[in-house]
Parts: sequence; C-alpha cells; structure tokens
Amino acid sequence: MLKIRLQRTGRKNDPAFRVVLTDSKNATKSGKFLEILGSYNVKSGEVLFKGDRIKEWIKNGAQVSDTVHNFLVGQKIIDGKKKNSLSRKSPTVKRKELKKA
Repeated sequence: MLKIRLQRTGRKNDPAFRVVLTDSKNATKSGKFLEILGSYNVKSGEVLFKGDRIKEWIKNGAQVSDTVHNFLVGQKIIDGKKKNSLSRKSPTVKRKELKKA
C-alpha cells in the first residue's frame, strides 16, 4: 500500500521534513521513496505542497498519514476535518477535566 507521509531531513536541532510517497512497509528513515510531494520547515513554519500531484495519488489509492492529512486540510488542498494524530494507546485528558475529577 502506498502512503503519503513525512520524512525527517535536516541536521540535529534543525528539523525539516519532506512529504514523500512511499510504500507503507518502508521505514521512515530508510530513504526509499517514489516521489517528493512537498516540504515542511519547522523553524520558519514554511509549508510547500504539490497539491495536484497529492490529489492525483490520493485518487489512485494512496493513503495519507494523520499528520499530513491535517496539513492538507489546513492548506485547503483536501476537504474534511482534522484527525487526532496523537497516540491511540491512551486518550489525552485536559487539565479542566482532571480538576473536576
């Protein structure tokens, strides 16, 4: 299955990410990918996507990771609601809810 997800690049303490199309079985740091579909620079907050290529791959059956899905919804490349990209093992509890309990 093909997946659109982030791949970390950049130096230590200077994170930058590529948005890549890869096989879901490849490790994220393996460096094996089919196509670069965009980039995200954490420090400057710059987000660049190839929207037409991303839409084409999604149409052809590629799955999108939760984090990339949230970026695409924020950039209005795809329609939908943002997904919870935090760990699914334990639900997050807000501080207000903790004080009430």
